[in-house]
Amino acid sequence: MKLYSYAVWLAYSKKKFDQMKRKSKPKQRCVSPLPTTTLSDVFKEAKSNSKRFSTPPPYRNKPHKNILGKTSTCNELNPLQKFRFVKGITKLRAKKETPWTRCLDNGGVKVTAVETTKSWIVNLSELYFGARFASGAHSRLYHGMYKNQPVAVKIIRLPDDDESGLMVARLQKQFTREATFLSHLRHPNVIKLAGACNKSPILFIITEYLSGGSLRTLLRKLDCSPLPLDNMISIALDVARGMEYIHSQGVIHRDLKSGNILFDANFCVKIADFGVACEEAHCAVFSDDAGTYRWMAPEMIKHKPYGRKVDVYSFGLLLWEMLTGAIPYEEMTPVQAAFAVVNKNLRPVIPADCPVVLRGLIERCWSTLPERRPEFAQIVKVLEQFKADLANGGTLKELQLLTSQDHKKRLLIWIEMLSFSKVGGFRPPTAKKL
Repeated sequence: MKLYSYAVWLAYSKKKFDQMKRKSKPKQRCVSPLPTTTLSDVFKEAKSNSKRFSTPPPYRNKPHKNILGKTSTCNELNPLQKFRFVKGITKLRAKKETPWTRCLDNGGVKVTAVETTKSWIVNLSELYFGARFASGAHSRLYHGMYKNQPVAVKIIRLPDDDESGLMVARLQKQFTREATFLSHLRHPNVIKLAGACNKSPILFIITEYLSGGSLRTLLRKLDCSPLPLDNMISIALDVARGMEYIHSQGVIHRDLKSGNILFDANFCVKIADFGVACEEAHCAVFSDDAGTYRWMAPEMIKHKPYGRKVDVYSFGLLLWEMLTGAIPYEEMTPVQAAFAVVNKNLRPVIPADCPVVLRGLIERCWSTLPERRPEFAQIVKVLEQFKADLANGGTLKELQLLTSQDHKKRLLIWIEMLSFSKVGGFRPPTAKKL
């Protein structure tokens, strides 16, 4: 009986073991057939080309050659090379293109001007931006390098929210004016154009960089004190020479003021900002973007026909600025100043210690009647006489002795001094009865 039970248990255990063994054994999958597709000879040739499938090393670890010819990594690059490297990486990583960077994609854009020349094509790969040193409502001024020369880059940003399109048209017109006039003007006392490009919504104007700042900044540094007389005459003479040339080219500046008179490293005067300039034959009487009220001639304020004598009026106020160190009508708003000039014939007060000859020049320049204002060619002759007398150890007070002692007669004498004789000199001033 026991033997029979043991045999049954043994058979049962063997059966269970076989079942467990069958469960643990993996199922045999069917073998996939070998591929029958044949590769083309072109694909085989491309697959065998190792360069096609090789991964280039990271750009940041790639050695560069510096100016001295030595290899260096990104951390050892000079600032200009680092700027180029960062600029490239930023462009690659940018997910969304912004209006301020769209203009940097192409290598060259031509200036929008009446006569486009190849000399004003801007190669943006040679333009490098530095720090911003000034800004306005729609423009920014940057230090920069262009063709290894220091420049000032003026960027005009066209607004996106201008539904009427008037502001966009106005800014484009100002850009075209400035680029056109600067591309044709060549004079030591006029700022030089290095290049310009028009790629909406960004407009570039690249000019020479003038490290001396503006005349307004100079007067502010002097704590609104007057300039020394010899320096004042020298600056005024350079401005008059530049304006004489500008007028000889048929151009009216229309915004002559201390903020637009710049100096280079050698303290040479440069006239800048031709954004509201116009051709004398085509100046719009009802233009709404011409000039600054504090320096604007009465006929311009009243929207009457005007000519180049409006710049002479502004020059008179410029002389007053250098004589006093102050801003014209500083205690008034620009609109109040314009109203007083037109309706009350208001002018700034000339200091009592101003030499009579200089006072007469200022008063002639800002005369209400344009025909009584002298030409810049005449102003240059007078200022050259002033400068020569000061250089010889004289003073402007000595020149007063050439005029009448009667204060009422000086304007008639100045008419003679500012008029040319047939031989190109001055008529000697003589006292006349009123």
